[in-house]
Amino acid sequence: MWLPLLGLLFGAIIGSAISFEIPVVYVKYMSVAVLASLDSVFGGIKAVLEDTFDGSVLLTGFFTNALLAALLAYLGDRLGVDLYMAAVFAFGVRLFQN
Repeated sequence: MWLPLLGLLFGAIIGSAISFEIPVVYVKYMSVAVLASLDSVFGGIKAVLEDTFDGSVLLTGFFTNALLAALLAYLGDRLGVDLYMAAVFAFGVRLFQN
């Protein structure tokens, strides 16, 4: 249980120490991808607490959710529809359910 929390703390420290700017064009896509990834991480933490954790499910869900969310945001942007708002709502609800 302490290892994921240690990794989260270590990642937060490294992330705050490194200065990296994302181009404005990609901010929507990146924000939705990060939200989808956080949903997967908190789902993994919930699975650990319920003793149903599977590492392959976490990894595939992590990358699939992030890529699919970014792809949907990009597709919505090309169609002129703000689909990223739907993704933010959906992953936000799932995040709080986990």
